[in-house]
Amino acid sequence: MHSLSRRNWILLILITLFWGINWPIMKIGVTEFPPITFRTLSMIGGLPAIWLVARLRGISLRIPPGQLSIIARLAVPNMMIWHLCIILGVRMLSSGRTAILGYTMPVWAVLSGLLFFRERVTRLAWLGVACALAGALLLLSSEFATLSGNPLGSVLVLVAAAGWGYGTVALKKSKIDMPTIALTFWMLAITTLALGATAVLFERSAWRWPNAIEWGAIVFNAVIVFGFAHVVWFQLARTLPPIASSLSVMMIPVVGVFSGAWILGETPHWQDYAAMGLILAAMSTVLLKPRANIPE
Repeated sequence: MHSLSRRNWILLILITLFWGINWPIMKIGVTEFPPITFRTLSMIGGLPAIWLVARLRGISLRIPPGQLSIIARLAVPNMMIWHLCIILGVRMLSSGRTAILGYTMPVWAVLSGLLFFRERVTRLAWLGVACALAGALLLLSSEFATLSGNPLGSVLVLVAAAGWGYGTVALKKSKIDMPTIALTFWMLAITTLALGATAVLFERSAWRWPNAIEWGAIVFNAVIVFGFAHVVWFQLARTLPPIASSLSVMMIPVVGVFSGAWILGETPHWQDYAAMGLILAAMSTVLLKPRANIPE
């Protein structure tokens, strides 16, 4: 394992913070604004930023012959299911609770490898699965137990995490031959079209012009999350020591919980802290080993 340069450390810290604080920012953006429309507008703004980065770096966005169907299949779990379910879930739950459940993804990736790709699962990974399941059930029971709870939101976020986990493994198993930034661009473009059509079908009657705060959340997601954090992550992912990338992924839900408390005044309950501890333990069994390197 090699050491990170100061520049890479700064970039890694920035994307961890940006992804972490984006949970309450998304919550602000969709509290009164149609959530699928919000996500679609964010993606529309993010596509030019990714295109510009690829152009400045001299990377072609050309789709190799016969690869479009593979890109579309990879886009479904990695982006369509993730972005649709997560943006609906964050509207129903606190931003911190959404972050905790969303980052069960690495454990879902382990289960997907076992069920769909016949990968071997170690005893330590099984322990991680048990911890993640216990944490998710703890939060679900808490949602059922309160009048203001929304178990549907928890289920949607878990579906999002499961889709992302399966998509991560499918992406690693795919034989697609194109730069990662180009693949990201086209998966995002396909997802933007799909979510845009969904917004037209289900949210058109609720459309209105976003207010200043909502525009701020949309621009943050477009420029910072899609245009900066995604691009920088994929750039670093090829060179990061596994321990660094793993700790970055594990810190994002922690930042999400405490930034939600700071920005939105959310009050985490003991179930949130217990679930966060269980899921961090689960992630450590999956991520803190040489083959980890799993992005957001």
